[in-house]
Amino acid sequence: MSRKQWLAALACAGLMGAAFAKEGGDQYPNGAENWLAGAIPPPGDYFINYFGYYSGDLVDGDGHKVKGGNDVSAWFDALRYVHVSEVKFLGGNWGWHVIMPFVYQDLSLGGNSDDKFALGDMTFNPFFLAWHKDNWHWVAGVDINAPTGKYESGEPTKSIGANYWSFEPLFAFTYLGDTGWEVSAKFMYNVKTENEDFRPAPGAPKMDYQSGDEFHMDYLVGKRFGQWGVGLAGYYLKQTTDDEIDGKEISSAMGPWSDGRRGQVFAIGPSVTYTTAKGTHMIAQWQHESHVENRFEGDKFYFKLIMPLQWQ
Repeated sequence: MSRKQWLAALACAGLMGAAFAKEGGDQYPNGAENWLAGAIPPPGDYFINYFGYYSGDLVDGDGHKVKGGNDVSAWFDALRYVHVSEVKFLGGNWGWHVIMPFVYQDLSLGGNSDDKFALGDMTFNPFFLAWHKDNWHWVAGVDINAPTGKYESGEPTKSIGANYWSFEPLFAFTYLGDTGWEVSAKFMYNVKTENEDFRPAPGAPKMDYQSGDEFHMDYLVGKRFGQWGVGLAGYYLKQTTDDEIDGKEISSAMGPWSDGRRGQVFAIGPSVTYTTAKGTHMIAQWQHESHVENRFEGDKFYFKLIMPLQWQ
């Protein structure tokens, strides 16, 4: 198999909302949670919309840009519905949520390019718990990412979804200081099932591709001034286990990757929030990626809307 074929196969971009990179990609939109990440609102129903744009270039295992036209750009709009109940368990409020992402992706790999608009991989969580005490707020649960996105085996430029399930235990907290300072973070660990329909090239035999587990987190440090707030927000991701094909570790001989093709990325940028008198939150931010290995590296722009719903 040629180096270019391996490059196209292993650089598949799968995304949920705004996450890009490897075979299968990231189903969680890194950096999506910032202001009030651990402060689940009072019992009720809420609509959250994540709208934005990402563009980046593929980076190898040494952090260098891969030559030959390997880049991605995408617009995304993820719709999220959250229900927080009055029901208490272990002192916390029980709730559930579901996320439905739509993505327009323009991807080039090794001289091949295509664009696609489709539903991405959906996320749902039937059981999370949220606690509040004085200035502290925190939430715990397990998100389930489902392979609902379009996937064409051997055709990474035509694929949106990851074509595997993943399970993501999470813990988030928010500290709201009396002087307006906020510190928030969300910690996650993503465990993936195998993609059993992987092909390194169109028409090639199917293989089992196992993407490695990942630790990742979103964070924010900010200061509120009345209804406005300004701060720095971003994310960090570090892959903890190797990518494998048919049970064998991806090696650097297969492409411009480090052995195991473990990805990493750090992102940071300014974030601004505004809260209306009726409790609607609006967040705008830019996140610049750096210290990237075995992934796409670029810039992400978000506009996030959090709106309480009142049913009559």
